[in-house]
Amino acid sequence: MALFEYFPNYIWNLSVAIALESGGRIGEIVDMCQPLREAMERGEDVGTPAFMREWAKMGDKLVELARDDEAKGRLFSAGEKLKRAALYFGVAERMQAHGSAGRQETYAKALDTFTRGTTMAHDNVERVVIPYEGAELTALLTRAEGVDGPAPLVVYCNGLDSTKELLYFSWLPDALAKRGISTLSVDQPGTGEAIRLHDLPVTHESERWASKWLDWAETQPFVDPARLGMTGISLGGYFAPRAVAFEPRFAAGAVWGANHNWAEVQHKRLRREGENPVPHYWGHVHWVFGAADMDDFMEKSKGMTLDGVMQRITVPFLVTHGEKDRQIALDYAHQAYDQLTNSAERELKIFTPREGGVEHVGADNMTYGRDYIADWFAEKLGGRTG
Repeated sequence: MALFEYFPNYIWNLSVAIALESGGRIGEIVDMCQPLREAMERGEDVGTPAFMREWAKMGDKLVELARDDEAKGRLFSAGEKLKRAALYFGVAERMQAHGSAGRQETYAKALDTFTRGTTMAHDNVERVVIPYEGAELTALLTRAEGVDGPAPLVVYCNGLDSTKELLYFSWLPDALAKRGISTLSVDQPGTGEAIRLHDLPVTHESERWASKWLDWAETQPFVDPARLGMTGISLGGYFAPRAVAFEPRFAAGAVWGANHNWAEVQHKRLRREGENPVPHYWGHVHWVFGAADMDDFMEKSKGMTLDGVMQRITVPFLVTHGEKDRQIALDYAHQAYDQLTNSAERELKIFTPREGGVEHVGADNMTYGRDYIADWFAEKLGGRTG
């Protein structure tokens, strides 16, 4: 199992892989990527405006085609096209430098087409908003299916550069819903709407915002407050364990990628050890941490380690990682698992070439991580696996 490598560059190929694994169509992706080979040769950072231009052009085309469907009353078909447009707009936007021309407009298109597309398609997803520290946090709720009465709920958080829409497109919420578990895909501080629309930077104390979502969950009649879980993808592999460690209302936790010591990873990236997740990397992390410069960023991110934290977790906890992850070393998964000394039931799952999902958060094949995590939560929170 290998990553689909259209370009001679990991960062650009990661975006292509995200699109493929999130429901993009190979013919559309090839059409968007073919004109970009020359732009790629100018450098992973320099060529990103051309990337956005081509991918946004396909998004605009799908919006136009959806309009044709809508005029004929074919709303399901229109919805599917609008969702793909949202995906392409979202992938295009995350590749850009902070403040670059057209980025805000492209993000607005991603939000609009996602909402209209999922509404027309009658998808199991709805927007939720709560107040937070003078601003607001937003999430996408996917409700448990086939459940009479209150059901378990899993809080699902972003990594460094993802959004709640990309969390939804990972199809983990769909897999959990089928197993009788609701999912709240959240834009936490530093990601999605929180940073783009409300200037809420990353905090290493993820329990601050996770607890607010549990406060909301406890007021919902369809949620069983005794069966609350949390997971996160990529840098969410730091945020989720930290929140579970400090928030006693969580009954289980899991990570899709063990980001055990992200503060240490930053020093490795300065030495060019390992791959970056997005172009314009240092500008991106300065922006999402609200840092003025490199020294300020290093100071603000120094708390991003789970050393001394994992031992606080007493509930069942699952650590998953790809054997050939090029961003976050496999050793961090072993560190995380080894430090779960007080967990009621700990498990380590390494995805190998035998199955797939060996790249960072399964960029080569997300089905294995998605299904494994969904089954594990079903077993621990009282869902179903068949």
